[in-house]
Amino acid sequence: MSNKLPPIIAPSLLAADFARLGEEVHNVLQAGADWIHFDVMDNHFVPNLTIGPLVCEAIRPHAQKDGQAVCIDVHLMIEPVDRIIPDFVKAGANLISFHPEASPHIDRTLGLIKELGCQSGLVLNPATPLQYLDFVLDKIDLVLLMSVNPGFGGQQFIPSTFEKIKQTKSILDAYAQKSSRHIRLEVDGGINTKNIAAVYAAGADTFVAGSAIFGKPDYASIISTMRQELAAVK
Repeated sequence: MSNKLPPIIAPSLLAADFARLGEEVHNVLQAGADWIHFDVMDNHFVPNLTIGPLVCEAIRPHAQKDGQAVCIDVHLMIEPVDRIIPDFVKAGANLISFHPEASPHIDRTLGLIKELGCQSGLVLNPATPLQYLDFVLDKIDLVLLMSVNPGFGGQQFIPSTFEKIKQTKSILDAYAQKSSRHIRLEVDGGINTKNIAAVYAAGADTFVAGSAIFGKPDYASIISTMRQELAAVK
């Protein structure tokens, strides 16, 4: 394994208590999380409807750790995407990822995100081919592999994702050798204390966990266990 980037744990607000969202953001960061993962669904591109820029703006003041703003990692599961990107930048997003199927001009959408001052990411569903990465690596900061079909939290990790992680990591490592730029590899869907080590060993460095953390009585204990599992990977 050649992970060069420190591992990131990014709890997904999809599983949080929406009646106490600011408090949930504060609590999970104090419990040891690194980022906040912000899932945006439109009941069109995926079969669910969640939250938008106004909620992102509302949680931005709560997304702090040791007096420093932490990354709000926005995952857009909407179509079309370009119209809403400026709203999320204004609302305080730090990283914005979208699905290639949701944009007729992937290069242009990535360019828009970068021009507005955010980091950009491309999201690949379980059956989306890796070829989408071929000509855009210079414009992305993160690849997000979905290990479930997007739309709902609490789903089981799809085992074939392990091979896809390895293949993606190989692509990103080859690019890093040529460019000296390291792109993060994030995995979202069914991540928990039992499988996070295997996902890390396969090549991922950024982990989205929702129901494995939120709704449990002790966030710090779960995140600490995840860190221990990651630290044990050689």
